[in-house]
Amino acid sequence: MTATFPPPWGRSQDKIRAEALDRAAVVYVRQSTRQQVAEHGESTRLQYALVERAVALGWARSRIEVIDDDLGQSAAVAETRPGFAKLVTEVTMGRVGLVLGVEMSRLARTGRDWHQLIELCSLSGALLADPDGVYDPSYYNDRLLLGLKGTMSEAELYLIRQRM
Repeated sequence: MTATFPPPWGRSQDKIRAEALDRAAVVYVRQSTRQQVAEHGESTRLQYALVERAVALGWARSRIEVIDDDLGQSAAVAETRPGFAKLVTEVTMGRVGLVLGVEMSRLARTGRDWHQLIELCSLSGALLADPDGVYDPSYYNDRLLLGLKGTMSEAELYLIRQRM
């Protein structure tokens, strides 16, 4: 008999367990400045549309929460973002089964905040999702990919600051 193994990255639906569906799916919406909010409405619309992604992944609309307290807030410092603090609290309390963002690495722009969120999600059993896929930070490959996304985000922020 031949052993069968799941694909190395796993299919998104294979990662979503019943216990995650019993908890909230949180859509985190953020843009860095008030000017971006005013001038780049498409980004805001794409972020709010993640509610539909959560529904497609199996969450009931009544279990989907949108945290948009950080619209117009830079992600450079977590302390200035009440929405991010709320997200971290909800994950820590085990109330979140899925965190959705347009780009996962944009949830936190510092390595410390990003890796703290990944670790808290891993400990609480929360998944992360963006348009590219669903990530389970307790899976080595997913955690590695999430770490790389965070590193790229930090590098991008560094280059933006250098250009200014």
